[in-house]
Amino acid sequence: MLRTLTIRDVVLIDRLEINFHSGLCVLTGETGAGKSILLDALGLALGRRADARLVRHGARQALVTAEFAAPQTGPVREILAEQGIVGGDGMLLRRVLTADGRSRAFVNDVPVSVSLLQRLGEALVDVHGQFESQRLLNPAVHRRLLDAYGDLNSLVEATRHAFAAWRRAADARARAAAELETARRDEEYLRHAADELAALKPEPGEEETLAVRRSTMMQGEMLLEAMNQAVAELEHGGSAEGAVRSALRHLERVSAKFEGRLDAACAALDKAASEIAEGMALLEKASSETDLDPRSLDLVEERLFTLRALARKHNTDVDGLAALQETLAARLAALEDGGAKVERLQRGEAESRAAFAAAAGRLTEARHQAAARLDAAVAGELEPLKLSKAVFTTLIEPLEKKDWSEHGCDRAAFEIATIPEAPPGPLSRIASGGELARFMLALKAVLAEADPVPTIVFDEVDSGIGGATAAAVGERLARLAEQAQVLVVTHSPQVAARGAHHWQVSKQETRGGAVAMGDGNPARGPGMLTTVDALTKDARKEEIARMLAGARITDEARAAAGSLLHGRQP
Repeated sequence: MLRTLTIRDVVLIDRLEINFHSGLCVLTGETGAGKSILLDALGLALGRRADARLVRHGARQALVTAEFAAPQTGPVREILAEQGIVGGDGMLLRRVLTADGRSRAFVNDVPVSVSLLQRLGEALVDVHGQFESQRLLNPAVHRRLLDAYGDLNSLVEATRHAFAAWRRAADARARAAAELETARRDEEYLRHAADELAALKPEPGEEETLAVRRSTMMQGEMLLEAMNQAVAELEHGGSAEGAVRSALRHLERVSAKFEGRLDAACAALDKAASEIAEGMALLEKASSETDLDPRSLDLVEERLFTLRALARKHNTDVDGLAALQETLAARLAALEDGGAKVERLQRGEAESRAAFAAAAGRLTEARHQAAARLDAAVAGELEPLKLSKAVFTTLIEPLEKKDWSEHGCDRAAFEIATIPEAPPGPLSRIASGGELARFMLALKAVLAEADPVPTIVFDEVDSGIGGATAAAVGERLARLAEQAQVLVVTHSPQVAARGAHHWQVSKQETRGGAVAMGDGNPARGPGMLTTVDALTKDARKEEIARMLAGARITDEARAAAGSLLHGRQP
């Protein structure tokens, strides 16, 4: 709820601070005293459109701060969490408007966009004024309000889940159909590419192997010449292995006579002879395996270059050709499946669509039942508010299939006919501002639980009425205030008497002196200034007597005011 409204330099307000309370809060005062200025100032803090004319003449800027008790759950908390704004049990909405029309917005002293301020304002305060752009006039919210009023949350959730399942099934079918269409369109290409890869039979790692073979074959003559020279050197003057073996035999004949002193040398020569023999064998093997046939080199190069060209063609590397071959084979297999997968998905989509239609149908039926109850409840509120000729109707219309959504297969809209026999139309067609405000009161009284907003503001809901009708308005405002904080600007003594708290708005002239403001601070400079005063019990009786009698307050008016305050008709 709204705790405090602080205003600086807005039109006729110099400095003002009003501490509000729960329940029904009434603001009264003579015409032109500045009651609308208070609502304009509150609108600034709630993110409404700024107008430079709201800045008090001679001031550089206007400042409005609205302190609210922050709800612990619901959209307000969600918005704060979404923006990373820390909030305790209180929340400050602040708007600064300069004389040149620029404005800045703050939430808990954190700079924010005006659009964010407006989102929070709409979640915190519901304003109903004459010709005010009101949320309840927007058909976009009517379906949600009807669902909340009818307690249809379980059916709404079931419909939402069924719609999501249908969309998933439809998307899966669409993807499969698109893939099948693409495959059929590219069938000739797919078969050619698959045959090309099947004929080549690429293997992972083959490129590196072929590249090494090619390099080796290109250097074959040089390699063979080096190997032949090495063999010639080892056989120069006889066999190197034979020479080592001969030397070893000489040492072995005398080794026993020297008590093992030659054993190490003999072992080394024996090892050397074995290594020389192995080296010669390896050279002979390598020499025999060296392919100097130009045709072999051509074959290796042809395969290597063919693999690389095919890889470039398919925008991959040579090692990826084997995986590509498997992918193409799988696409061809899916194509040869004859669209069986698409047919299965089509059946699944049809089943999901039928499940959604059934869930949406149950929701539609429940909406019609809730609409009938809502229409009857609103009708019961209209007659005491002097709107007995008005007919309220909740219109539920089926949507075209292309417009079906998670919300179901229909739309809901509140309509009204204010003239007998006239066809109903949108709520915004109500011509009279007073009628509109009273109708919003009736609708809000019925939808209080379905549309829980912490603070509700009514501006002159009693316009053009009096007597029993005004008393009925006051009674409904008081009843509504049991569920939310209600602020009402009124000229009706019957409405004012029902308030739990009462403030008087007045305009005073200053001539160089000072006038006490609502927060106890004096106004500065000459001119007309608006003040707001919380009324004591006696002062409240006097104000209601003024509302009854006019400029000259009589004892009879005071007696009538006392009767109203005690809940009796005067």
